[in-house]
Amino acid sequence: MLKIWGRNNSINVQKVMWTIGELKLEHTRLDVGGAFGKTKEAPYLSMNPNALVPTLEEDDGFILWESNSIVRYLAAKHDKAGALEPKDLRARALASQWMDWQLSVANPAITPVFWGLIRTPPEKRDHAVIETQTKKTIEAMAMLDERLGKSPYVAGDAFSYGDIPVGCVCYRFVNLIKDRPPMPNLDRWFASISSRQGFKDHVGSVPLT
Repeated sequence: MLKIWGRNNSINVQKVMWTIGELKLEHTRLDVGGAFGKTKEAPYLSMNPNALVPTLEEDDGFILWESNSIVRYLAAKHDKAGALEPKDLRARALASQWMDWQLSVANPAITPVFWGLIRTPPEKRDHAVIETQTKKTIEAMAMLDERLGKSPYVAGDAFSYGDIPVGCVCYRFVNLIKDRPPMPNLDRWFASISSRQGFKDHVGSVPLT
């Protein structure tokens, strides 16, 4: 059976689990990382030398890490109906573009806000950093809002795997940053994706911790 190594409150694990939920794949998820530890122990490092989560392990011994790569792999292997992986080359490229944007732009902006507000005691918070990164996060999400004014989803007219990583980071955005300018396109899109069962099961039901 497909195994996913990683704790459920990791944003990167949530991407993979949401994908698994969309594809309705049989799987086992094993808690490692964070409070569970084990990622720096030899057995885990033999699978993932980065000591990060998630890691995918298949029955035949195939191992894959990097969350967006796992999402693409699972869709390529199991998404026979084209529900997640766009068949059109340009739509598929746009989906990948926004997946990479989540890693390179949105996540670096919001991560210090998340750590500052969720994982740092109030008396130890660096409010200057939180304020600076909040502004950067809003700027990043304004880019997303602009894109979503041109199409219902990040890659075009249909939901795709491109919406999954972006949706996971947007979940943190809407919960952490309440004081923000109007973003009607983002709000419309987020209402749509957050109503999906895969999101509800693996993202929306998991508290920010």
